[in-house]
Amino acid sequence: MGNLYRFVEPVLLYLVKRKGRAYGYELANDLRAHALTDAEIEVASLYRALRQLEVNGCVTSEWDVEGSGPARRVYVLTAHGEEHLREWIVVLDHLSRSMKRFIRGARSVVSGAGRGADE
Repeated sequence: MGNLYRFVEPVLLYLVKRKGRAYGYELANDLRAHALTDAEIEVASLYRALRQLEVNGCVTSEWDVEGSGPARRVYVLTAHGEEHLREWIVVLDHLSRSMKRFIRGARSVVSGAGRGADE
């Protein structure tokens, strides 16, 4: 399911879907606000993830040469990318529920309410 360590991939899929078309620097700015981790996400990781998403057929990109300034690469989500985002939603929902169960259990053990069964 991609990069579970940093959770970059699902956020990129979500952001490209939400925007319709997005430039890398826009995604870098928005990624910070929507990150699923407190870890700093390096810009190089973002572009590696975008390249991999393109290789996997989840996004397409083309050079936007209109306007002033240098050409910029613009990314668009494909139908396969939309399906992959749906898969991520299922995985992250399951992970979220599992983490909530773990936190409840860990809090119980730390507070002393969970002692006895293993002792």
